[in-house]
Amino acid sequence: MDTLENIPLIDLRGTALDRRTLRSRLPRATAEQNAPLEAVRPLLDDIRDRGRAAVADAAARFDGATSGRFRVPAAALSEAVETLDPAVRLGLEEAIRRVRTVSAAEVPAPRTTSVADGASITTRHLPADRVGLYVPGGLAVYPSSVVMNTVPAQEAGVRSIAIASPPQSATGLPHPTVLAAAHLLGVDEVWAIGGAQAIGAFAFGFADLDGELGTEESLEPVDIITGPGNAYVATAKALVREHVGIDAVAGPTEIIVLADAAADPVFIAADLISQAEHDPLAAAVLVTESSSLAQAVDSHLGARTAAAEHSERIRTSLAGPQSGIVLVDSLDAGIAVVNAYAGEHVELHVADAQDVAGRIVNGGAVFVGAHTPVALGDYIAGSNHVLPTMGTAAFGDCLSVHAFLRVSQVVDYTRDALAEVADHITALASAERLPAHGESISVRFADEAREA
Repeated sequence: MDTLENIPLIDLRGTALDRRTLRSRLPRATAEQNAPLEAVRPLLDDIRDRGRAAVADAAARFDGATSGRFRVPAAALSEAVETLDPAVRLGLEEAIRRVRTVSAAEVPAPRTTSVADGASITTRHLPADRVGLYVPGGLAVYPSSVVMNTVPAQEAGVRSIAIASPPQSATGLPHPTVLAAAHLLGVDEVWAIGGAQAIGAFAFGFADLDGELGTEESLEPVDIITGPGNAYVATAKALVREHVGIDAVAGPTEIIVLADAAADPVFIAADLISQAEHDPLAAAVLVTESSSLAQAVDSHLGARTAAAEHSERIRTSLAGPQSGIVLVDSLDAGIAVVNAYAGEHVELHVADAQDVAGRIVNGGAVFVGAHTPVALGDYIAGSNHVLPTMGTAAFGDCLSVHAFLRVSQVVDYTRDALAEVADHITALASAERLPAHGESISVRFADEAREA
């Protein structure tokens, strides 16, 4: 098999699968597609220097927002819930319940460890005081991202939560389903700001101290910013992380499916397309040792893409360098490919999928078996859909309560416990040529030394 009609083919059969080879041969978006955008740095500098006026200029330029008012009124939030489709509300409420159940279970309890008599270390996990959660707009509407960002922050104990999402041209407000999700979660601070300017506003804050709009409208800076977004948002997050914490610098969404000859090509094609419809840069990858499955999936991709609502977007995604079907010699080789790819979403359509899941060590979220598709995790599984992309699952984390917690330690030693290690400290301080460190210990026992 040399080529496929709807998606690139990468044949790794007979190839030594060392790390260097895998990193060079696996499908991935090109650097040009995700290059940092030089326009973002001056925009952020402008927001830091001019505050609200710079945000307003950027909002008018990029979002067409000219009202100059950004805080979403409380009435708009409550109205969004009142007009929400009942079926969508039930779906959101169930998603909130499940994500909250998982998030609550993830909160670590304080732990005190005794290292000697009278000497203890207590490890605490303290919530950030204030966070900014970005919810993208653009090609789709993401009330699910409101849930995925907000619930872990709430369960972590964050005191102050602000949400930003791009305004719609017709209303000047974020999409009503996004507003409804925020209201269902009890978040009343929502800002109609999109793109890099939202990230800058979160990082630096702004104020309308003169009340030029008749009502003072100030945005306090946050401690942590989370949430996915386009390349402008990702670049802005990368640039402000010297001022605030961030969850990750996310690229376009991606799915990698590991499948054997017995897998259902219809399911696989549907799942690849489900991610490809997000974005023309989305990555859809299948890894298999079955050439017949590869052919069948390619055929179904063509048929399903032609019938899809976002067929042009999907077709562009599937044909891009970030997508492909990878042929390998064996299941073991396929597992090596999946771990080297370190994808955002990993689906396992193989025999003994539970066992194979234990061997997948690099993946933002792993979906086990034919009836656990990525779309389940996107909405309602209870897992989080804000995940590491572009190979960063090899070292990055899915969004969870841990993103909003800081680890702090309380050190508690009695005088006798300090005396037990005093000589060790002074010896180490002397070895490091930091004698004042040692003296800060010995001074506490000076009276004893004089008496002796």
